[in-house]
Amino acid sequence: MYCRYYGFKEQPFNVTSDPAFFFLSKKHKEALAHLVYGVSQRKGIIVLTGEIGTGKTTICRFFLSRAAKNIKTAFILNPALSADQLLESIIKDFGIRAGDKTKLGMIGRLNKFLLRQSASGNNLALIIDEAQNLTPALLEEIRLLSNLETEKEKLLQVVLVGQPELKDRLRMHGLRQLKQRVMVKYHILPLDTDEIKDYIGYRLTVASAGYRIKNPQKPAVDFEDQAILEISRFSSGTPRLINMICDRALLAGFVAETKHIGPEIIKRCAKELACSPGETA
Repeated sequence: MYCRYYGFKEQPFNVTSDPAFFFLSKKHKEALAHLVYGVSQRKGIIVLTGEIGTGKTTICRFFLSRAAKNIKTAFILNPALSADQLLESIIKDFGIRAGDKTKLGMIGRLNKFLLRQSASGNNLALIIDEAQNLTPALLEEIRLLSNLETEKEKLLQVVLVGQPELKDRLRMHGLRQLKQRVMVKYHILPLDTDEIKDYIGYRLTVASAGYRIKNPQKPAVDFEDQAILEISRFSSGTPRLINMICDRALLAGFVAETKHIGPEIIKRCAKELACSPGETA
């Protein structure tokens, strides 16, 4: 609605996990580095956690978009499945030919596939998002899958991505064998106020590519420093909440026919979102 007014090629603050808009803050660089290291060095099980809206899924999609050619992946977005359904989803996402759907048959086909890929110099990674929803029984099944290995290396790297509850689940006594196999882990923290300013600027730049080339001295839109502080108070540094309020602020600016977003617009937008500063609901 407002893209033409600001000169955007697309909306800068969509809440989808678009890797083109992935902002490499210090925290996200560290998270990505842990992910790349864990997979490339065949560490077996990697755990990536963070609060709701901190960019966990976006990091995974960015990793997938930049992964080396020898890294083959399966990405499970909804793990609320039975053990057999999860195994079937993994096999399907890896592109393994359908066959015997018994548990023993599927594990056998997966193991043969992993061995062939390893012999060809490939590295297989299974990424499971929303892993805090996995039952202890499913987590134990995943541990058993991580045991597929040769004498020298793990055949399957498992990346568990989830909210902080995942860390609590891994502390369960019954899952101590799984916890001992977690070789790489990282918890993503919210953005600092300075990072919020850079985050907003980065997304505006990506969305207005071409506009700035034609109008280098004319910014598409300007978020005042006081507005950034109000955004920080509202979002507590959570990228998803930053996107929500910035999108609403751009709409308000469009309606008011202004390209300067001040603190009053942000305060009004926060009220419209029926959400007090720092609240996530």
